[in-house]
Order: sequence, then C-alpha cells, then structure tokens
Amino acid sequence: MESLHAPWRIEYILAPKDEQSEHLFERIAQSNDDEANLVIARDRTCFALLNRYPYNGGHLMVVPYKRAADLNELTDGELTDLWVLTRRCINAVRQVMRPDGFNIGINLGQVAGAGILGHLHIHVVPRWRGDTNFMPVIAHTSVVPQALRELAAQLRAALAQ
Repeated sequence: MESLHAPWRIEYILAPKDEQSEHLFERIAQSNDDEANLVIARDRTCFALLNRYPYNGGHLMVVPYKRAADLNELTDGELTDLWVLTRRCINAVRQVMRPDGFNIGINLGQVAGAGILGHLHIHVVPRWRGDTNFMPVIAHTSVVPQALRELAAQLRAALAQ
C-alpha cells in the first residue's frame, strides 16, 4: 500500500493560534448568523458546521457547545447528543452527496493534529472512489467541487426533514 502525505498541512497545524482561533467554536455557538458560519444544524448540546478549510467536499464538524478538550469532560448525555448529531449529518451527506464512504475522527491534542486545542470536535469527511488525485500532491491545491454556502443550504434542508 502506498501512503499519500500532505506536508503543507503541518504549517497550519503547528502555527501559533491566536486567541481568536482558539475560541472559534464558542463564537460560532453564540452567533445567530448560521449562514455566514456555515452551521448546518443545532441541537440541544451540540451543533454541526461545514469546515471552511475542507480536506474534501462535504467535510463537516460536529461540536459540543461546551468547551471540552477531552471526551471525559462531556457528560454521557452530551456524548450521546454528539454522536446522534454525527449520525444525522452522515445520513444528510449520504442523501445530498452520495459518497462511497466516510472518514470520521477526533484529534485530541496538538500532537494528534488538533487544530483548535481545548475544544474537541468530530470530523466527518465524505470519500469517493478515486477522490485522491494529483492536485493536492503536486499542486498543493485541494479541489472542492461545490460552493460551501450552497452545500450548507442543501445539508440544512436534508437535516430538517
């Protein structure tokens, strides 16, 4: 098996994060402008939004309202809500985008690749057969096939059903 590496991402991962990026999820949680923030769903203890810097089209994140660096800082109810919303988002992406599979994960801690330390979130990344191509490898460019606001509206509609 061959491995693909994305070394240009390490600059973002290791770059110092300012106070504004550290509290990004709190600001979005408190905002009423879901369209501008690409929020696609809000539940009792968590919300979901599209990643503004996606690994793949449809890359979204499910985030607890409560700032927690680790799963142990969430109650059983908050954990349940987080995974139930994750499942709803997967089903909405499946309906809207018809991916062949998903990568789903949580990066806990800087060494694990957490871009926003102190506020865990679940990444949901849809995948298609053949979706890895030369663009990210040679050109350091990711091709996202659909405008984020358009996709967010489609996912909001699917989640509202």
